[in-house]
Amino acid sequence: MLLASFLFSIMAVCVKLASDYYSTAELVMYRGMIGMAIMFALARMQGGTLRTAYRWQHAWRGLVGVISLWLWFYSFTKLPLATAVTLNYMAPIWLAGIVLTAGWWRGEKRFEWGTVAAIIMSFIGVTVLLRPAAIHADQWVGGLAALASGFISAFAYMQVRRLGQLGEPEYRVVFYFSLACLGAGFLAQLGGSYPINDQATVWHGHGGTGVMLLLVMSVSATAAQLAMTRAYRLGNMLINSNLQYAGIVFSSIWGVLLWSDLLDWLGWLGIAIIISSGSAATFYNARATRRQSIPAAKPVSTPNREI
Repeated sequence: MLLASFLFSIMAVCVKLASDYYSTAELVMYRGMIGMAIMFALARMQGGTLRTAYRWQHAWRGLVGVISLWLWFYSFTKLPLATAVTLNYMAPIWLAGIVLTAGWWRGEKRFEWGTVAAIIMSFIGVTVLLRPAAIHADQWVGGLAALASGFISAFAYMQVRRLGQLGEPEYRVVFYFSLACLGAGFLAQLGGSYPINDQATVWHGHGGTGVMLLLVMSVSATAAQLAMTRAYRLGNMLINSNLQYAGIVFSSIWGVLLWSDLLDWLGWLGIAIIISSGSAATFYNARATRRQSIPAAKPVSTPNREI
């Protein structure tokens, strides 16, 4: 998960830089195209197959994953790098809320006040980070896109874990997600009728810098997807969810080095609140899951004795 977080921060840098050369649809499309080529080669090298018995599960993962990725890519064009990454990394908070609400609704889990408090604190952190009265209108759009991306990615993480439990290898999961990115980006760029895109249907030419950014973006994103998929399949969910916040640190460093994104103390406070809230929400969610999985102790029967 640490490796995935670092690689995702490199991808974020490349997306932000490449947005000067390509539209959001093109970035999603090229990310999928190169990712598919890498995964196909990896499958051949490992002697594996891309055939799957879980087409609908891959389709659902592709749908929610592409929407989340699209919104995240778009947010990079409107927000400082650390801000966009932080808002997207609220996925564990959303995930804890979804699991809590679904379990409570079905009567399978009791109401966790700790999780609710963590979720409330996370939105306080968002308010401190964005400071609604101090940001521009276009940054509002970027902030909402990043928040929506994090919410939708929670469903993607759940599906990634589900596919791993079904025995799908990492290369197959990433291959079909890349296929979804390629198809969605191409159709959107071809049709030209989609709400979030700054450069409409213009097909941009390639230069040396643009091609290099696309390659680094796609290779780092694909490698990060592999690492993340393995982490969620084999690792502890609580540890993984907390370790992924290292991506915020990496992105903050990149933002300072490349764009001089020096956040003030309120910005750093908002990031700290969101990270702390996410860790707390994941902890309470994991604790509730463990409590639910422990079978109730059977009463010990005592034989009747005459005294």
